[in-house]
Amino acid sequence: MDAYDEDSGAAPGPDGSTGARPPEHAPERLPDGERDTGAAGPAHDGGFAQRGPGREAVGRALPDRQPVDGEPVDPQRPGPDPANRPETPQPPPTGPQPARQGILALSPRYQVAAALAVAAVAVGVGVHLLMVFLSIAPPNAVSKQHGKAVEAWVFPEFEQNWKLFAPNPLQQNIAVQARAEVRTKDGSLITTGWTDLSAQDGAAIRGNLAPSHAQQNELRRAWDFVTATHTDDDRPVGMRGSLSEDYLRRIVVLRLYRTDPTSRDGVIQRVQVRSRTTNVQPPSWSDERVPDKPYYRELPWWTVRADEAAGGVR
Repeated sequence: MDAYDEDSGAAPGPDGSTGARPPEHAPERLPDGERDTGAAGPAHDGGFAQRGPGREAVGRALPDRQPVDGEPVDPQRPGPDPANRPETPQPPPTGPQPARQGILALSPRYQVAAALAVAAVAVGVGVHLLMVFLSIAPPNAVSKQHGKAVEAWVFPEFEQNWKLFAPNPLQQNIAVQARAEVRTKDGSLITTGWTDLSAQDGAAIRGNLAPSHAQQNELRRAWDFVTATHTDDDRPVGMRGSLSEDYLRRIVVLRLYRTDPTSRDGVIQRVQVRSRTTNVQPPSWSDERVPDKPYYRELPWWTVRADEAAGGVR
């Protein structure tokens, strides 16, 4: 049977043929270049069944789509290719940004103020270091011209006595020693031997990570005070000379009562102080030669006052 049957009731055409009526179900017209392989088959009602919309044509791929909710998923149907998906632009981050720290957390006006404060501190530290350097450096044009300004800045709070930059640095070891005349309980007088007070300080400092200021400087500065305020024949010069004697004498009495058994058991009547000076030997590669014999300087006996000996300095 042809696709179109002649209609006996149709009006004849110009060429005398009768009209034809199309079948009840016309086949779907495919685009050019495509072939329908799903040929019409006989239907249950005697007609022709056409290719349904759910059937795929050979050589024609249906577009990939995601199944909707409730729709069964065909396990044989390939899923969409992730590589062909267009990239979705990511929205800008909307979460809290990390907080800035330090000076950056301040407003621009306060940042400028903080920068000026840091610069002022840096300038002050630089000026202080320069003043301290000029105070201990050898005499030079700057220190001679601005000596008063340097002394006003450094003394007395920032005084240094290192003598690191002196033309003739310290090349001697000076030890302060003392002895006492003690009245014992039976009324007799005993003169003790020499006690090396500097050696006691050295033993307390050696191996100590944080030695006290008294252990390092008390005895040394007291002896320097005496030698600077006394003549070569050991006479005090003015009121400072007498003050230096009192200061050193009280230190000696305290030390002897603390460390000397004879002094601790009796009452100290008089004390005598001396220095033992030893030259520091030059290195082996030097041609310089200095004497290695120690030199002693003995001060006269000083009478200990009753308030000092009776417990005023104990």
